[in-house]
This record gives sequence, structure tokens and C-alpha cells, in this order.
Amino acid sequence: MMELWTTYGWPLAVMLAQIGVILGLVLFFVAYLTYAERKVLGAMQRRQGPMTVGPLGLLQPIADGVKLLSKEMIIPSQAHRVVFLLAPMLTFMLALIAWAVIPVSPGWVLADINVGILYLFAVSSMGVYGVIMAGWASNSRYAFLGGLRSASQMVSYEVSMGLVIVCVLLCVGSLNLTEIVEAQRPAWMQIMLLPMLVVFLVSILAETNRSPFDLPEGESELSGGFMVEYSAMAFALFFLGEYANMILMSAMTTLLFLGGWLPPFNIEALAFVPGFIWFGLKTAGVLFFYLWTRATFPRYRYDQLMRLGWKVFLPFSLLWVLVVSGVLVFTDTLPQ
Repeated sequence: MMELWTTYGWPLAVMLAQIGVILGLVLFFVAYLTYAERKVLGAMQRRQGPMTVGPLGLLQPIADGVKLLSKEMIIPSQAHRVVFLLAPMLTFMLALIAWAVIPVSPGWVLADINVGILYLFAVSSMGVYGVIMAGWASNSRYAFLGGLRSASQMVSYEVSMGLVIVCVLLCVGSLNLTEIVEAQRPAWMQIMLLPMLVVFLVSILAETNRSPFDLPEGESELSGGFMVEYSAMAFALFFLGEYANMILMSAMTTLLFLGGWLPPFNIEALAFVPGFIWFGLKTAGVLFFYLWTRATFPRYRYDQLMRLGWKVFLPFSLLWVLVVSGVLVFTDTLPQ
């Protein structure tokens, strides 16, 4: 019995504890990202934001969670009940399982697989199913149009994101996220990848349906879009999934372009700071870009969104894959 516990029980218990810690941290940061967003938007609009619940409004996310938990869930009589309830669960689950391969520091990763970037891309691509299911199962024209918008929007910008990732993989020669962070990248290579960073930052806004690309839930024309019929915890799961995806995409940007847990510009004098601190600060910087964009830019028209994805980002990303490949071959720096 002791041998069975040593062989199977103890490793399983450790893995479950790691999963619990990851889920707890992600949910904590999701809750307080909503607080940070309201505070940042308030500062940019010359107002205070949450100030009433707790000191400086720090208990506001907890109050919001209790309010949503205590509300009655209303399911429309004409809705497909099973799919209607599965949609928010799927969206939330996909936002969480992607964290299994995210390394926040050397060795601090649940599953250090060799195809981590493919796993991330596959999980993020499946997020569209939850939105389509919600739009169809609600049996509402507004919800259905929001689901269709989201499907075409996410598919359009995933193509550009894939080509951006190809450029990074050409430079580092690995699909393992830890090796991508630790790969040697000279200054000229970082400059060469800078246009792809810009494309990736705009694409993750569209991928997560965030302003100025929040057309699937456009209040002015769709009354809330694919979430219009949801309430209580079903709505909360969509809400949590959206913010968890924001943190996930920011972490991906940090790993692919910003050096992950390494200090800025590889300055040795800053190496004493733990790696997870640098990872958190860089991820928070990308999240601030999300919030800054929401406070600054108006919503795009749908034809402008599609034109940007198919007529600008896609041709430019294809061209840049050729440029990066040519430069690496010409300088004989292709990774072995």
C-alpha cells in the first residue's frame, strides 16, 4: 500500500495542490483586474472609481461576486437549456486549462511540454465555441448576431496571430515556452520582431473581444450581444472567462516578446529580483495596455475591423514571415 502511495498517490496529490494554487491565483487576479480596470478608467476620466466597499474600494470585487452568486438565474423559455448552460462553463474552463503550460519562472510550470505554444494556440482557438453556443442556444436575434460576429472576428485575427507566432518560432527554433524565453536573441532580432509585437498586441484585443473591437457585445446595436440573455452566475462565468483570457494573452505576449521572467534588457544588476516578479510586472504592463486602449479609442465599425484583419494584418504578417526567414538564412543564424 505504501509503495502504491509513493508511486501514484504522492505525485497526484502534489499535482492537485499545484492545480489548486494556479486556479486560486488566476481567480484572485481576475477579480482584482476588474477593480484595477475601474480604477484606471476612473483616473483617465477624472473620477474616483470604486471607493465605497472596504478601504479604497478594495472589497468591491468580493461584493460583486456575492451579488452575482445571490441572483436568480433566468433561462429563456425558448432557449436550448443544455447548450445554454454549457456555453459559459466551456468558456471559463478553456480560459483556465491554458495555464497548465505557462512558465512564470524557471521550473515553475505545471506541464513543461515540448509543444506548449501549439497547446496554447489550440486552447485559445476553441474559445470561439463557447460564444457560438451561447448565441445559438439563447434563441435571440441579438445573441445570434453577436455569436456570428465573434466567430468571424476571432477566426480572422487568429490567422494573423498564428503568423506572428511563426516569426518568433523561426527566431528561437523551439515550441517549448521555457526555451522560447531562454533563447538568445540579439538586439537586431528583437528590432526585427518589433512590428510583429504591434500586430500581436492589436490581435489579442480582437481575440478577446475587447474595446475597440468589442463588437460581439455592442450595446448600441445588439443590446449586449451573445450574453444578452444571461444572468447571475452564468453571466459571471462569461465575465470571468473574458478577464482570464486577457491575463492569458498578456502572459503569452510576455513569453513571446518581452523575455518572460528575465530582467529587462538582460541587465545583470537586476538579476537579484525573482523571476516571477518580472513576469508579473511585464504581464501587468500588457494588461495596462488593454485598459488604456479601452479608455482611449472608440469602437470600430464591423467593416473596419474585418478590413484591418484581412487586408492589412494578414498580408503584412505573411510578408514579415518571408522577411524574417530571408534575414535568418542570409545571416546564417537559423536555430539548429
